[in-house]
Amino acid sequence: MTNYKDYLNEQLQDEAFKKEWDALEPEFAIIQAILDARKSAGLTQKELAEKTGIAQSDISKLENGSANPSLKTLQRLAWGMGMHLKLEFVPGIK
Repeated sequence: MTNYKDYLNEQLQDEAFKKEWDALEPEFAIIQAILDARKSAGLTQKELAEKTGIAQSDISKLENGSANPSLKTLQRLAWGMGMHLKLEFVPGIK
């Protein structure tokens, strides 16, 4: 039996799979940034929900990737964690 990382590495050898996986990278980065910021702020999802007025179930959906946040939602989350949101454009593949 293989573990997840081994399985993923095997799948990433397929060009079509890798292309789709790479296309999801910005979403994965946002999810990880939300998780890291919340943990850094020492907040549970419930506590963050109370501070922002965003339902805990919606925060959970954002963190597990089953919902896409708006810019306004990201700003509310940042404020609730005592942070500022920084959005950045970087050079990409042409």
